[in-house]
Amino acid sequence: MARCRTDLRRGSLRRRDAPCRVLRRDPADLPTASRVSSRPQRARAGAGELLPLGIVAVALLLPLAGLLRYQGPPMEEGFMLVFPEQLLQGRLPHRDFLHLYGPGSLWMLAAVYEVFGVHVTVERLVGLLQHATVAYALYALLRPFGRVVATASAVTSVVILIGPLGLSAMAWNAALACAVASLAVAAAATRASGRRARVLAVVAGVLAGASLLFRPDLVVAVTLATVAVVLRLAAPLRTRLLAGAGGALLLYVPHVLLSGIPESFRGMFLEPVFELRGGRTLPVPPSWSEVDGFLQRAGGLRVSGWPFPMPSLSHQIHLWFWLVPGSIVVVLAVAVLLRRREPGSARTTSLWPAALFGAGLITQAVQRPDTAHLAWVTGITFPLLIPAVASLVQLRRPRWPSWTGVSLGVGAVAVLLVAVIPFYPLRTYADLVGQSFGRNRFGFPIERDGRTFYFGSEDGAASAQRVTDELDRRAREGERLIVGPRDLSRTNYSDAFFYHLFPELVPGTRYIEMDPGIANAEGSGLAEELERNDWLILSDAWSGWTEPNDSAHAGSDAPNRVVEERYCSVEDAGTFELLRRCR
Repeated sequence: MARCRTDLRRGSLRRRDAPCRVLRRDPADLPTASRVSSRPQRARAGAGELLPLGIVAVALLLPLAGLLRYQGPPMEEGFMLVFPEQLLQGRLPHRDFLHLYGPGSLWMLAAVYEVFGVHVTVERLVGLLQHATVAYALYALLRPFGRVVATASAVTSVVILIGPLGLSAMAWNAALACAVASLAVAAAATRASGRRARVLAVVAGVLAGASLLFRPDLVVAVTLATVAVVLRLAAPLRTRLLAGAGGALLLYVPHVLLSGIPESFRGMFLEPVFELRGGRTLPVPPSWSEVDGFLQRAGGLRVSGWPFPMPSLSHQIHLWFWLVPGSIVVVLAVAVLLRRREPGSARTTSLWPAALFGAGLITQAVQRPDTAHLAWVTGITFPLLIPAVASLVQLRRPRWPSWTGVSLGVGAVAVLLVAVIPFYPLRTYADLVGQSFGRNRFGFPIERDGRTFYFGSEDGAASAQRVTDELDRRAREGERLIVGPRDLSRTNYSDAFFYHLFPELVPGTRYIEMDPGIANAEGSGLAEELERNDWLILSDAWSGWTEPNDSAHAGSDAPNRVVEERYCSVEDAGTFELLRRCR
């Protein structure tokens, strides 16, 4: 056993032959000169983080100008503008309007809108904050693997996640932000001590619980990761982490009590799990020879150019699906190997819970394997591939230079994005960056009274503007408005942004978001709502919706009969038509 001459802690002396103990030294016990000399070191370390953090910021900001005036998904971004404002006006989710997720995004956006106003730019800046949180949380989580790995992983997440729905402040992005931030804080807690560790454990728990307030269906991924973290923590820290998570989840109680227990159970469990699935599922695996999702086929019509050969779009989606379990398996395998080789290292405490979290996300890819859901999963699993490959090379070839493994990890992900699935993640990102600098801009404004929404078709935007202007001239505050497809027996999508443009009108239906198997179901109440309604906007934009699922089948025809019998056309502008209930 090693011998030591003195014990530097508190200057106590030891016998020459006494065993040397490894003692933690309180900074207050260090000589003044030592404390002073450590400050420049900390300053240099902090300065060293500025470049990688700046690179991540550049990746986020390059497409920002384009994204702020980019086409928005008419239903998804529409209801993220409308639902929180409904809360501010006293209407409640599940009871007064259909909402399929947790309360987190609605209450958070309602608070933001109360302070900054209800505007698409405000909503999109919240979306930017969500993407930035995921990226920087990944950087902090993977920092033990080195700055290059952490930076490359964060930038990869930006490129993949920012494409599907742009800066729409969706509940999924907020849930990912909270969950990944929880992983980063929990990893820091395992390496801290004293009061700092206790505070970090509570924060990690609160963030984990908050992620489930946004998306309850993340429960599998969050639970797997949390269990992995809890098993690494000392008992007092476990208690604090679980208490933090439980405290956040208690916010479900007022939400359920306000909206009603049966209404909340139906809205967050029955409708999304049982009623919605038949009309939204897609083949697993995706078809090789054709694109299954309607919105992906529509998105494929915009081709901004790609300088390299690439597989056909349907082939890319098919391969992308198989890359989900492939990336999960690789990351899990390396995480297990790290646990065996270096069970208490910072790399292990970072990668192992993250690997389990990524594995739990596979449910998203399986339930509807379109490009949006595949991006939502691989926006986490692909960044984790970089430290996994780098660690694998280092463990298997310890004599190789450290940069070899890092290069192989970054290169592997780069090959996937450039050569295998370039159309949606990387090409879309490049397209958005080009739009920020004025190249091939895409998004046509529809405006009313200081409110704006950007539509993807110039003709469609002109038609929507005509209908908006006519309704603005004729409608009176407090009248009811319903927006839906031309054929109300096939409620596959809706242009919910119209409700945002007319906040003084009351939504005449609980189906602001329209889904097949729910709004068009027998007994849904849509026909009765139309009988009491004043104004109706019908859209032809989604009449060609075809997918290999139940959305291809017509539902109840009762709403169509009410429209035919009781509504008169006021302005037929082509894509959109304005009707009023006949007097």
